Amino acid sequence: MKDQLQYKKAIADYLGLSPAQVSLFWKGRVGLYGILQAVGVGPGDEVIIPAFTCVVVPNAIKYLGARPIYAEIDPHTYNMAVDRLAEKITPQTKVILAQNTFGLSSDFDGIQAIANTHGIRVIEDCTHGFGGTYKNQPNGTLASAAFYSTQWNKPFSTGLGGIVVCRDLALAEQLSQFEAKLATPNFKTAQMLSLQRFVRANLLAPALYWSALKLYRFLSKHNLITGSSQGAELAAPIMPPDYLWGMSAAQARAGIQALQSFAENLAHRQQIAAIYHEGLAEIGISPPSVPAYANHTFIKYPILVKDRPTFLRQAEKEKIQLGDWFLSPIHPIEKNFERWDYPYGAFPIAEKISQHMLNLSTDKSISPQEAKRIVKFLHRKQAALCKPNTML
Repeated sequence: MKDQLQYKKAIADYLGLSPAQVSLFWKGRVGLYGILQAVGVGPGDEVIIPAFTCVVVPNAIKYLGARPIYAEIDPHTYNMAVDRLAEKITPQTKVILAQNTFGLSSDFDGIQAIANTHGIRVIEDCTHGFGGTYKNQPNGTLASAAFYSTQWNKPFSTGLGGIVVCRDLALAEQLSQFEAKLATPNFKTAQMLSLQRFVRANLLAPALYWSALKLYRFLSKHNLITGSSQGAELAAPIMPPDYLWGMSAAQARAGIQALQSFAENLAHRQQIAAIYHEGLAEIGISPPSVPAYANHTFIKYPILVKDRPTFLRQAEKEKIQLGDWFLSPIHPIEKNFERWDYPYGAFPIAEKISQHMLNLSTDKSISPQEAKRIVKFLHRKQAALCKPNTML
């Protein structure tokens, strides 16, 4: 427990909170489940989420017997469209999830104002958002509760991991009690995660990116490694037996170390994003929208392409790192949407964007020189890029 307590203090210090307001979990989705349970979400309740998210979000809602209600997104920010939110509220609405997409805060005040009118609680989905701000306040400290992820591709990584912070002290105590009841990962699982973290940090050269990505996804899908989303979570919204775990000491130690260099990490991402901004502007592509209220962390740098499969093949051939968040409105699901209560065809903006979305890497594996090489690739392929306003 010593490592977990030190990690909580480090997180609290960064966010300007008390360690008592921080809880730790095996994965971010477990934290979401814990928050929803603590605020009384259950059968018959509805939780509004953006129609541009990861399947683990509706999973956590459905595990409690509640129903995810999807809302259209803003084509500029890829966050929930505030002007379309009110139409989704019913007497059964219990929670609205304000998601930080790619590291950009939602228009929190707009969402909160609508929620206040109806007596609905707002929770921040900060799985992408650690390190960013909304009106100079750290993402995750605005709502009564927020959850973060420290999975491989998140703002900082413990391999896998979840954090919950609660501004509401009574809710923080409930989350602390929930955390205390959870078992930690077994020795084999914790050791596997530590090994994967070592391999990723020390043995994976950028040139191996595509091979490693394909292998990781295959092994994760078939439960052969400790992956972000296991096969069962992608098949149906039925809680896997190893879902409700707390955080291991090894994850906490990795988190403490990662936080020590987080300012450098964040500055690097924003430097790489600035190189992409400049390079895209040279070919007439506007950079992602960043409203004046936000400081964007750019854990991923979104671009839109006309033909995603072809573009991915070309990028792989030239060893250009690309991600595919979100390839569907409930990534990575591409069929049987009804299992997650998603009415395909109802959200044309989210669905169109998810058919054309790719993201450039901004992490430490991308040096400024590599970012400039990627920009040259984008210049050569500029005819394959979409201008953001074509998604309107």
